[in-house]
Amino acid sequence: MSYQVDKRGYYGPFGGAFIPEMLHENIEVLQEKYLDIIHSEEFQTELQSLLRDYVGRPTPLYFAKRLSEKYGYKIYLKREDLCHTGAHKINNTVGQILLAKRLGKTRIIAETGAGQHGVATATVCALMNMPCVIYMGEVDIERQSPNVKRMRMLGAEVRPAKSGSRTLKDATNEAMRDWISNPSDTHYIIGSVVGPHPFPDMVARFQAVISEEIRVQLKEKEGTELPDYVIACVGGGSNAAGAFYHFLDDASVHLVAVEAAGHGVHSGMSAATTALGKSGVLHGSKTLFMQTEDGQVVEPHSISAGLDYPGIGPIHAWLFESKRAEFLYATDEEALESVMELSRLEGIIPALESAHAISKLKELNAPKGSIVVLNLSGRGDKDLDTYIREFDF
Repeated sequence: MSYQVDKRGYYGPFGGAFIPEMLHENIEVLQEKYLDIIHSEEFQTELQSLLRDYVGRPTPLYFAKRLSEKYGYKIYLKREDLCHTGAHKINNTVGQILLAKRLGKTRIIAETGAGQHGVATATVCALMNMPCVIYMGEVDIERQSPNVKRMRMLGAEVRPAKSGSRTLKDATNEAMRDWISNPSDTHYIIGSVVGPHPFPDMVARFQAVISEEIRVQLKEKEGTELPDYVIACVGGGSNAAGAFYHFLDDASVHLVAVEAAGHGVHSGMSAATTALGKSGVLHGSKTLFMQTEDGQVVEPHSISAGLDYPGIGPIHAWLFESKRAEFLYATDEEALESVMELSRLEGIIPALESAHAISKLKELNAPKGSIVVLNLSGRGDKDLDTYIREFDF
């Protein structure tokens, strides 16, 4: 069974490009050229140089000794929180801005939830001297204030999305509208493995450096390239796609995706797409998303702005349906408990998104001594206001 995208842009029954006519030319050019550009020697030379010297790759694969002692596994943290800007998102934005330049685009737009993708986009736009507009839900602007300030410091214009739940879904809608209105000069740097083909595949390829490094680093530390488990949180799913990518065809590696259960999967305040969603078209691709009987999007909820999304990328919909990955669900409360757990046991303050993955270590039911790699997708600086409020420091 194949877990990679096919020539039509599908992962099994999910994917494709469901787009308005105004975007046909942009999407067709991308579909036609993205692989040739990405695989060119000149592109790879510039990309690898920036990943090494600017982003700070490879990121460490850290053996979490005290966490391992607590759970009885050999737990390694892939330290994406140590990337420039504080999360994995910059792996993708560096790649996409180099692509945009080669396509002759002169303006960049992006959506953001937690603000990490917005900061990563604003960062590379400053680096490449390109104007940048970031769409962000009004609710997220309030709860992720430090990242909003960072984006503005970097020269980006942050535009609030004021409709719907005023979170990530609505920011994506606004960015799509902008792109439809400005197709000729603008490139939309989508931040996750969502949207019309080729975006899910393109973002996954740029994030695949995570699992590429894990294989090499684990070989050095454990004498094998293959862990027993890889765990990552999933909103749209870019960090999980990157962490899973080079293990998809290794059946011995258990892939575990952790979605946000909010107040509880069936509480009516959740973002657990695979538990609550069904197939349909969202943001340009066929995937699983939470919807009403007549196909209207159900508003998601998560304490984590980066997981507060009603759907998942088509690659994850296929990993779920094909049973290649196991999907678990972490509540707001469990995530907060795991923030404190990692902070006190390992001296690492994680982002709320990453904390969802940490919280499911207790549910792995793996043999003692199993090698577990957890993708620590981001650091907790951006969530400090939430932590101060919730923990009453």
